[in-house]
Amino acid sequence: MNIGDKVRVLGVPDGVPPDNKMLLKLFQGCIGKTFPIVKFDDGLVELHVGEVFGKPAEYHQIWLEPSQVQVVEA
Repeated sequence: MNIGDKVRVLGVPDGVPPDNKMLLKLFQGCIGKTFPIVKFDDGLVELHVGEVFGKPAEYHQIWLEPSQVQVVEA
């Protein structure tokens, strides 16, 4: 995986608290969608996902373990 590769989000991270409805909605809205990798931060993949919610891409960011995404275009 490299910066710029397009990846598909596979699921919600285990550490997301089930009572944090807003954060759950953010991650759930990204499942199955593809995004370019923006950067890597402490081993996590950073994605800008604002477009899912009708905002500019950089408006919302998520960080996922590499195992929680699948490369669809390198």
